[in-house]
Amino acid sequence: MALWRDSAFACLLLAAACGSSDDARRIEIPVIALEEVGTGFVDPVHLAASGDGSGRLFVVEQRGTVRAIENGRPAAQRFLDIGARVESGGEKGLLSIAFHPRYADNRTFFVDYTTRIEGRLTSIVSRWREAGGRADPASEEVLLAIDQPFDNHNGGQLAFGPDGFLYIGKGDGGSGNDPHGHGQNAGTLLGALLRIDVDAVDPPLAYRIPPDNPFVGQAGARGEIYAYGLRNPWRFSFDPETGLLYLGDVGQGAREEIDVVTRGGNYGWRIMEGDICTPGVNPRCDPTGLIPPIHVYPTGDLGRSVTGGFVYRGTRVPALTGLYVYADYLSGRIWALRYDGTRVTEQRELLHTPYRISTFGRDDEGELYVADHAGGRIFRIVPAGN
Repeated sequence: MALWRDSAFACLLLAAACGSSDDARRIEIPVIALEEVGTGFVDPVHLAASGDGSGRLFVVEQRGTVRAIENGRPAAQRFLDIGARVESGGEKGLLSIAFHPRYADNRTFFVDYTTRIEGRLTSIVSRWREAGGRADPASEEVLLAIDQPFDNHNGGQLAFGPDGFLYIGKGDGGSGNDPHGHGQNAGTLLGALLRIDVDAVDPPLAYRIPPDNPFVGQAGARGEIYAYGLRNPWRFSFDPETGLLYLGDVGQGAREEIDVVTRGGNYGWRIMEGDICTPGVNPRCDPTGLIPPIHVYPTGDLGRSVTGGFVYRGTRVPALTGLYVYADYLSGRIWALRYDGTRVTEQRELLHTPYRISTFGRDDEGELYVADHAGGRIFRIVPAGN
């Protein structure tokens, strides 16, 4: 582990030697280390806490299973096993889990996975209930079934916002350069961030569309859409202190981007890729009305597939407080940036790991975790020197 910290530690020494005001601010972002908390998982793609006071951290395995880490060790028993109905591999599979804000009382949670329905690849968002410490296998209630034209960019993260609504990230449907134009089409649920109320029903829907969603009542548009113009929103999260919604959107081949998402926002795909006109579509585009990312990095040595993370609000690494921590799946690099509500004021690499970082997670105490997709290991972020 010490070897991967060397580059970040050297940056700290260089900043201290330079003495400029920018370098002095940069040194405030700390060096971190990773502490293993679980191993033996198969293709972990998502981490989530249940918020019920149990201290459990749930690990979603792409093949269709969920296992918990509790009392410092992986549980022997699977919490959920739907491998028989999940189509897994590549970017398909069981992709996310989200626990109801009142999970301690109603024992209800939600998952997103890909399957085949009459031969068509389909993304499913469904509700489940826990019984006796495990998911009740007979409790599934499908809320959404979304056709997927290709087997990539299936998106699939679920998260409850501070407003109590369920947010759902959906990619543009796949292939390259969004051939069906889903990103700029408010008439499809693809290429968008959706927002639904799972505590009410508006038949024939198995949920209710919040009345303040931006496209409610607009002809030809889907009321479930909260924001659009997204390519592959692999991971997003809310800052529990500010309420800001941070999202990592995976690029086509030129830019990886971090967005702060607002209601009704158009984040540019496929007109723009990050902060440039999409090279494979139209290198001379009109960005009018599009919301630019708060941060981008070019594909190459830094990486080729951004993994969105979290704003740190834990206590183990005080110097990380208020910083958004994110990574790249292919390069294994972990970064942090500070966003003041208008612009990014600081950004630097924290750690260069040998891992395929598929996701971050946050426990009930606000501590952050990362998953190594290839190695099946889960790590907690701790101060360097632990």
